[in-house]
Amino acid sequence: MSAPRPWTTRLRDAALSAGVWALAGAMRLQPPRFASWAGGFWARKIGPRTSIHRTALKNLRLAYPEKTEAEREAIAIGMWDNLGRMGGEFVHLDRIWQYNMWEPAKSRIETTGVSNFVAMRIDGKPALVFTAHLANWELPAIAAAAQGLDSAVLFRAPDNSFFADLLFEARSRVMGNLVAASHVAVFELAAVLDQGKHLGILVDQARRGGPTVQFFGQPCSANPTIARLARLYECPVHGVRVIRLPEGRFRIQCTPALNLPRDAKGKIDVDGAMQMITSVVEGWVREHPDQWTWFYKRWRM
Repeated sequence: MSAPRPWTTRLRDAALSAGVWALAGAMRLQPPRFASWAGGFWARKIGPRTSIHRTALKNLRLAYPEKTEAEREAIAIGMWDNLGRMGGEFVHLDRIWQYNMWEPAKSRIETTGVSNFVAMRIDGKPALVFTAHLANWELPAIAAAAQGLDSAVLFRAPDNSFFADLLFEARSRVMGNLVAASHVAVFELAAVLDQGKHLGILVDQARRGGPTVQFFGQPCSANPTIARLARLYECPVHGVRVIRLPEGRFRIQCTPALNLPRDAKGKIDVDGAMQMITSVVEGWVREHPDQWTWFYKRWRM
């Protein structure tokens, strides 16, 4: 059993949460597009002044040694714009989904790979879906719930319990089942797949002790959960990404099921599968590097 947190830490968390609640309430009063713009504006002003910005630039030097410092700085500024916009959009999660397949010009959301999504919904099988911290990465789970895909999402709750409650409340209104990452989460994930549901997992962060993969030509560790579940359940694995478009719009793309590598016994090879998935994510990031979250310690082993 973990030790109780010091009262000073709890007081700090409470004060921070009160500030977040007040800011969220103010942004909630604004139209979603304005809240997104305001979030991006202030993030571009404040983000580059933080130590997190230096971490992002360090990672960008690893990923893009051929680019100039000015080019890497521009990507990092774009990252802050995207994160600020996502913060402004988060308070409008219950309003952000606006999709009409018959009148796409009037929709906030456009899609590609719809046939892959439809096949996943009607095949009667469980499936694993991976995504990355690109654009507004909350949207795939919202899309699944809005389109009637029986699904669950694995997420990591913040250490700040007050903030964690805020995030959980906002997400639970518009997403499927939410599974908090923990040492017992694997049993909940197994239950999701046993019930024939679809499970969404973010796969672009490091996991100490996980298989070593290449990401932007550099070795790093990967979280093998999705590959291990695919090996155990022999279920399809799809990738879903979000691309931020001008004027507050988004494109959601769903890949066909990946043909994951297998070992000599015909079982899915976990290490090889994680390299394939990581390579897909790298391709996404290379297309829109300013929409990825560069300050994660992705190359931590």
